[in-house]
Amino acid sequence: MTRRQPIEVARHLVVERFPFAKQGWLGGSVVLGQATTTSDLDITVLDESAAVHRESLRFAGWPVELFVHSEASIRHFVAKDITQRKPSMARLVAKGVELLEGDGGEAVRKLCEQVLAAGPGLLSQDALAGVRYALSDLVDDLRGAVPGPVCTAIAVEAWRRAGDLVLAINGHWTGGGKWLARELLSLDQASGSNWALKLHESLQHAMAGETEALEQVAEEVLDAAGGRLWEGYDQVAAVPEHGWVRD
Repeated sequence: MTRRQPIEVARHLVVERFPFAKQGWLGGSVVLGQATTTSDLDITVLDESAAVHRESLRFAGWPVELFVHSEASIRHFVAKDITQRKPSMARLVAKGVELLEGDGGEAVRKLCEQVLAAGPGLLSQDALAGVRYALSDLVDDLRGAVPGPVCTAIAVEAWRRAGDLVLAINGHWTGGGKWLARELLSLDQASGSNWALKLHESLQHAMAGETEALEQVAEEVLDAAGGRLWEGYDQVAAVPEHGWVRD
């Protein structure tokens, strides 16, 4: 049995379940041209009369991730995502296909488009130092790692940290899991760099116990960020006003 087209299904779901919705957007992989056979429909609904929540369900043969919001909650999560440098909420709305007629949600969509286009900005010097320190420490761990489960864990974390740092020093959004790789590919396309492929290939070697390539790429990332940072790094701890709280 052939599944109905995703936009048709998404529109039907919103109309059926949210008769008072101001707008709905179909976002995610099926809209961005990155869908696989297991992709779901990411549907954001703007409905001031409904409780803000997320829900996973199946509708008309499609797995669906449903995000129900008010305008205030969209603005809240957009602001929260900016601090994490991951534009999940803004992308769902700004890049989503509108599902209802009319201009409902136009203001919040414009906000999301502006946030997405502006990027997260550059890291503060303190934050940048912390990321450089963490990656420098991981490179040292890689050099001393013995092939096996621990080496694999170190390699994956080094890949993630290196990718995050490359994106940060270029003022580019980051992401988790597959979105980290997608953001690296986006950066490469925009800048003509080749970080995504270099990190990918070096991680493959490291997973087989050959860490030299990943060490080298991580060092390249550190050089671009201002160099290795370990000895002499000093960070002030955020301690509760009355000292550490004990159980």
